[in-house]
Amino acid sequence: MTGLPYLDAEVLRKTVPMGRAVQVLKEALVDGLDPEQGTLRSALDVPAGQVLTMPAHAGRYAGVKIVTVAPGNADRGLPRIQGAYLLMDGETLAPLATMDGVALTSLRTPAVSAVAVDALAVPYASSMVVFGTGPQAIGHVEAFRAVRPVERVTVVGRHPGRTADAAAECEALGVAAAAAGPGAAAEKAVAEADLVACCTTARTPLFPGRLARDDATVVAVGSHEPEAREVDDALVTRATVVVESRSAALAEAGDIIIPMRGGAITVGHIAGNLAELLTGRIVRGAGPAFFKSVGMAWEDLVVAVAAYEAWAAR
Repeated sequence: MTGLPYLDAEVLRKTVPMGRAVQVLKEALVDGLDPEQGTLRSALDVPAGQVLTMPAHAGRYAGVKIVTVAPGNADRGLPRIQGAYLLMDGETLAPLATMDGVALTSLRTPAVSAVAVDALAVPYASSMVVFGTGPQAIGHVEAFRAVRPVERVTVVGRHPGRTADAAAECEALGVAAAAAGPGAAAEKAVAEADLVACCTTARTPLFPGRLARDDATVVAVGSHEPEAREVDDALVTRATVVVESRSAALAEAGDIIIPMRGGAITVGHIAGNLAELLTGRIVRGAGPAFFKSVGMAWEDLVVAVAAYEAWAAR
């Protein structure tokens, strides 16, 4: 492993811009990648938090992401989430490169959401609400703009200063942005929005699901825990529900598991997975569309391979 290249956040974004990340994920699914065959993440509880591992294999490559979640790091001035990615040759399993695992996640998660939005959202979608003020929130604005003509965004956050800063970052992307706290202003924005992105650590619903318009598309990416959710039963029961894979959703997606447990929906309410969506096997119904993402290892691998191949070509 002497001299193993390391692709940092800057290199990842240069080699795989957001639009390219959306493209390679689409191509992988259309070319036959089956999300249902993806390996679920494993979690090791440790005194400081969790160590998560996410291995995958596809085509000529294999890879594994190791991510740590340390809730106490905020008080130390350190990142809550840290991680690294190891890409390997699929035939020999020889290491090829390491990458910034958090930067990879920050790129592939909104790109996956944009893949779903591009297939589900109305073509004229120009208004958006994003819940959250971190990198994922900003990334989702960028990703949605890659597939829809988003012109205005309302950023909803609990901390006014952080929310204002996030709105300024959205302005820098070229959209008109407003900051709002939870409550009436956020609910009004949801009721008027074409697109809603939930990118938070919330464990309970962020807004009344009845507010989402029938032609709206809602995405939730903030949790991979069965006991946490960002949307309520009212939204899920009205919506055409699409997931990355049924197996992952039924194991980790509280937004799906909790309504099922309460009897609001059954497993049959899941319309299908991303591959089925892109290959035309899902038809959107009359109500809103809802895409729930928990993050899967195949997504990291697809984007990591694109980054490595682009880097190697240079």
